[in-house]
Amino acid sequence: MVTQNTAFNAYKQNSITTASPGELTLMLYNGCLKFLTKAKKAIEDKDISEKNTNIQKAQAIINELMVTLNMDQDISKQLLSLYDYMNRRLREANISNDTTIIDEVIGLTTEFRDTWKEVIQINRQQQYGSAGEV
Repeated sequence: MVTQNTAFNAYKQNSITTASPGELTLMLYNGCLKFLTKAKKAIEDKDISEKNTNIQKAQAIINELMVTLNMDQDISKQLLSLYDYMNRRLREANISNDTTIIDEVIGLTTEFRDTWKEVIQINRQQQYGSAGEV
């Protein structure tokens, strides 16, 4: 079991270090969704510590997405305000233990993730032809 975990961690680390910037962003969105789902379950299970930990992890990912924006691009200003909104909503969810707020942020994150995935696929198709599936 330990060897299997070691191999998986090595694979995961290799995936991160060899990923393109676009793939890293996709990983961030997926990680955010994972932590939001865990936070929602923790609220349902009345596990306040677990809820807090996972909301904070999701907020850290959103903060990372914010600081990596290229503010020379007009879209980045719009994304910045949406990411800020998501962080504020997560603070509210953390204080009020409100799963509907987490669902709202999950919806926004899913839209961002799905759009980003499409962008990566289009870029790959333009670069490599039709074999650019993500």
